[in-house]
Amino acid sequence: MILRNSILFIFIIFLFSCKSKSDVDGYTKTKTGIYFKLLQIGEKNKKSKIGDYITCHILYYTGNDSLFFDAIRNIKYTPSPFPGSIQECFSMLSESDSASFFINADNFFNKTINAPLPKFLPPSSYMKVNIKLLTIRSAVQYQKEKQEFLSWVSDLGQYEQLALLNFIEQEQIDVNPSQTGIYRIDISKGTGKQVEKNDTVTVNYEGRFLNGKIFDSTKKRNEPFQFVFGTEMQVIKGLEEAIGRMKQGDHALFIMPSKMAFGENGSSSGAIPAFTSVVFNVEILEVK
Repeated sequence: MILRNSILFIFIIFLFSCKSKSDVDGYTKTKTGIYFKLLQIGEKNKKSKIGDYITCHILYYTGNDSLFFDAIRNIKYTPSPFPGSIQECFSMLSESDSASFFINADNFFNKTINAPLPKFLPPSSYMKVNIKLLTIRSAVQYQKEKQEFLSWVSDLGQYEQLALLNFIEQEQIDVNPSQTGIYRIDISKGTGKQVEKNDTVTVNYEGRFLNGKIFDSTKKRNEPFQFVFGTEMQVIKGLEEAIGRMKQGDHALFIMPSKMAFGENGSSSGAIPAFTSVVFNVEILEVK
């Protein structure tokens, strides 16, 4: 009985970690090892050219379908640096198409974003990437639209500065901000390990607007967030700076201007508007 259970356990682990099998249901395998399934055919038959800027809604999942990244990104379209890269996924889509892919997780983290493989992804496994290609713009068109947008939102930026200064005054915050404009108010000090690059960090956080309304909370979900510190596209810039100044057991409030939070575009979900300062309550649970 013990032997049979051991064999069953090994088999389950194999299935979980081995999304590299050749019979991923409903997917077609390319010559470079990417699994591909078209989810929606767009109305436009417009393909990207080298140097174009593409706007995509991108979602990353583990091989076991656990979502760990969801964002809209503007990306400059470049040639594929190696066979099976995520750039090949972009090249397979026309404007307004959406598709699902399985790509090699080691290659994506080690070669594409120059980061170690997170511990929640087994070595030599596949990760799922869902992409909806929203728009394709030439470099000239992209720069023109960017300048027009920055001109249009300049007033919003000035309003944000006034709102943030008013909040600091009303809350009688007497600490100095960092060079990037982040205010830190310590709640309690820990005695554990200092966070360093490539550490696996487990945190509880709660994000609020200046009016106190919560927009995100790991505590409410009862699900602490774990990530590899120093890897790209895991947390916003302000949290990257804040967590990098903390150690295990630290608990602090961070007031962040939009340039260190969700910027001139706001969040990809639309929950946080452009040019919005935010407050994060952050507690470091574990540092490995």
